[in-house]
Amino acid sequence: MSRLRQVFEEGVLAPLVALLVALVAGDLLILAYGQAPGAVWSLLIEGTWGNAYGFGQVLYKATTLTCTGLAVAIGLRAGLFNIGGEGQLAAGGFGAAIMGLWLPSTTPALLAVPLCVGAACVAGGSVGLVPGVLKARFGAHEVIVTIMLNFIVLAFLNWIVSAHLAVPETLHTEGVRAGVLPRLSAMIPAFHGSAANWTLAVVLLAVGATWWFLFRTRSGYELRAVGQQPDAAEYGGIHVGQAWWRAMLMAGALAGLGGVNFVLGYKGYYEDGFAGGAGFLGIAVALVGRNHPVGVLLAALFFATLSQGGLAINALVPKQMVEVLQGIVILAVAMAVPEVRRLVRQAAGRATGRAR
Repeated sequence: MSRLRQVFEEGVLAPLVALLVALVAGDLLILAYGQAPGAVWSLLIEGTWGNAYGFGQVLYKATTLTCTGLAVAIGLRAGLFNIGGEGQLAAGGFGAAIMGLWLPSTTPALLAVPLCVGAACVAGGSVGLVPGVLKARFGAHEVIVTIMLNFIVLAFLNWIVSAHLAVPETLHTEGVRAGVLPRLSAMIPAFHGSAANWTLAVVLLAVGATWWFLFRTRSGYELRAVGQQPDAAEYGGIHVGQAWWRAMLMAGALAGLGGVNFVLGYKGYYEDGFAGGAGFLGIAVALVGRNHPVGVLLAALFFATLSQGGLAINALVPKQMVEVLQGIVILAVAMAVPEVRRLVRQAAGRATGRAR
C-alpha cells in the first residue's frame, strides 16, 4: 500500500499540482498582456487538440520528445544525467538518412524501414556509448562528456553534409531512396498537411519495450539498483560499470530513434540543425514524466501541446510566453514532489491521531 501511495504522490498528484501552478502563472502572464485568460486558453486548445492539423502537429512533436525524454529518463534511472540528447538525436537522423541513401529504391519497405530504424539506433547508441564507457572505465563525469559531445557530433555531421553530401546551396542531403515512413494523412485524410507519420507507432512500441526492460527484466532491475545506490548494488554482485555503459547505450539508441521522425517520416532527408533543441527539451520531459516511460509519453504530449499552442496564440500574446510556462512547469514539478509528500504525510498523521 505504501508503494501505491508513493506512486500516487510522486507520479500523479505532484504533476497535477505543478500543472495547476503553471495554469495560475499562465493566467497572470496573460492578464499582464491585457488579454482574457479564457480566450487565450481556448485558442490554444483549438489550435492543438481542437482540429486535426493541430493535433497532428502535436503528435509529430511529441514523437521526437518522447524519444529524447526516454533517453534522459534511462540515464537518470541509472544515476546518470544524459545531456547529450541533441547530438544523439542528430546522429540517429544521420544514420537513418545514410542507410536510406545507400539502399536501392527497389528495396521492399518491410526490409528498408527496419534497416533505417536500426541504423538510427546504432548511430545514436554509438554516441551515447562514449560517455558511458568513459564513465565506467575512467570515472569521467557524464554531464561534461555529453555536453562536449553535442558540439563535436553536430560540428562533425555539419562538415560531412556540407562538404560531401549536401544538395548544392543547401545544408541537407539528397532525398532518401528507401525506408520512407508514410504520413498519417495517407490513412486519415483529416491530418492532411501535418507532419505526423508512422514513426509514432514505432515510438509507442519503444515506450512499451522500455517499460518492460525497466520493470520486468533482471537487467532493468540492476540498472535501477545502480541508480538508487551504486555501492550497495556493487556489494550485491552487480557490475556497476556495465550498468552505466549499457544505460547510456540504450539512451543514445532511444534518442537516435527520434531522428527517424524527421528524416524518414517528415522531410525525407537529413538537414543540419533539424533537432531544434528537442534533445535539451527531453530533459524537461523526463523530469516532468518522473522518469517513467508512460509519464514521459504524457509529458511529451504536454510539452508538444505547449509548443504547437504557442503558434496558435501568437495573435494574442507572444509565443515566448509558452517558453516561460515550460520553465514554470519544470520548477513547479521539482518543488511539488517534496511538498506534496510532506502535506500528504501530515494529513495522514492527523487522521491517524484522530482515529486514536
